[in-house]
Amino acid sequence: MDHKFNISRRHFLGQASCAAIGSTSLFNTLFNLKSISSMVGQTSALTGDYKALVCLLNAGGLDSYNMLVRKDNTGYNEYAATRSNLALAKSSLLNLNYTVNGKTFGLHPSLPRMRNMFNSGKLAMISNVGTLVQPTTKSQFYDGSVPLPLGLYSHSDQVMHWQTGVPDQRLATGWAGKIADLLSSANPDQTVSMNLSLSGSNIFQTGNSSVEFSLHPEYGAVGINGYNNDWLYNSLKSSAINGMVNATYQDVFKKTYVKTVKKAIDGKEILSSVLDNPPVYTVPFSDNDLSNSFKMIANTIAGRETLGHQRQIFFVEFGGWDHHDELLKNQSDMFAMLDNALYQFDAALTQLNVQDCVTTFSLSEFARTLTSNGNGTDHAWGSNVFVMGGAVNGNHIYGDFPALSLGNANPLEIGGGVLIPTTATDEYFAEIALWFGVPASEIATLFPHIGNFYDTGSGTNPIGFLDFN
Repeated sequence: MDHKFNISRRHFLGQASCAAIGSTSLFNTLFNLKSISSMVGQTSALTGDYKALVCLLNAGGLDSYNMLVRKDNTGYNEYAATRSNLALAKSSLLNLNYTVNGKTFGLHPSLPRMRNMFNSGKLAMISNVGTLVQPTTKSQFYDGSVPLPLGLYSHSDQVMHWQTGVPDQRLATGWAGKIADLLSSANPDQTVSMNLSLSGSNIFQTGNSSVEFSLHPEYGAVGINGYNNDWLYNSLKSSAINGMVNATYQDVFKKTYVKTVKKAIDGKEILSSVLDNPPVYTVPFSDNDLSNSFKMIANTIAGRETLGHQRQIFFVEFGGWDHHDELLKNQSDMFAMLDNALYQFDAALTQLNVQDCVTTFSLSEFARTLTSNGNGTDHAWGSNVFVMGGAVNGNHIYGDFPALSLGNANPLEIGGGVLIPTTATDEYFAEIALWFGVPASEIATLFPHIGNFYDTGSGTNPIGFLDFN
């Protein structure tokens, strides 16, 4: 399988959002505005410090119980019995310098650099995370006495819920988009959106009054196809666009539309001035779209002062984790690519001296079944995720790593090797949002069910994996 997942310039332009315009019809852009509701009141209490979030969506459903594995005899024997032909050899697991209640752990053998970052305190794992409306027991799941997330085991529903933070509704606005609405005043220059995507349009970065600016992993800021090109046809098109954006309109839709087009034009020019002269990194990035995406993020972070940004949120989608077949081979190749990209990105941030200001965190719509379907696994629920950065309280596994046994003896296993999550995505996301600068009073605006898991007035971190000092 080819996991380079090349994105051609033409394909990228077709999927880019209205914030970057691309080669899509200008008239189609109007329908991508999502909402023209007024800006949420400025509630930020930011003090001028720089922070960035990097959201990595491992799309397809990552089999994360082969990413993080218990190595102690009791835990490993349980793992091997349940996972059968998909179990990794104990000797191949990479030791983590972490022990809790006699339990020891290892990472997949294709993740040596992640292991080193964990052991050095730069990376943490959070176990058995998933979408929940409220804490749920096995008996409550069976008798239907508590509300459950919509569309359990559905790719489209679950990937939506992880991006919106609202698991019992189907929404078109994401929690990063809402953060950009709330904290827009943090960026003195808002020509380029706080939200920057390396993977085109997405729900995660769509707010009520903000959308993402799309960057190509290799070409950077693409802008309107042919604009300001000297060729006669493009010259005429550029003149027509200039005439449109410089006109005065009374209709609110036309005004909003023209404002968006003009921001795309201006944003492309500003970003190009930043991205055309990138840093030279002492640790080179690999030549694949995942590493190129992280390189483009590093280049954009390096130009944050030129952009007038004190807050940035990046989105990268790494697809192909839906391993119903050939799980061991495919996962080994993809983990190696992920491991290299994260290591290279961490080295770049260290070189730029912003490693303490950038937090990278992973999402995936669900884990996979603990049981094999023959040569792969199917859709499940509770998953393991990781967080990387200088502000991470690393060398630690947060949450409760579950038993992997099957049947009645396991209070979380509900059949077919599916586990009920014990840590809600609300808690995971709330801690990230608080670190980024969202006031505690606004957390329930982002995650309406957070009160079922965490007291926003407690003054404590929801989980504890980030250092707020």
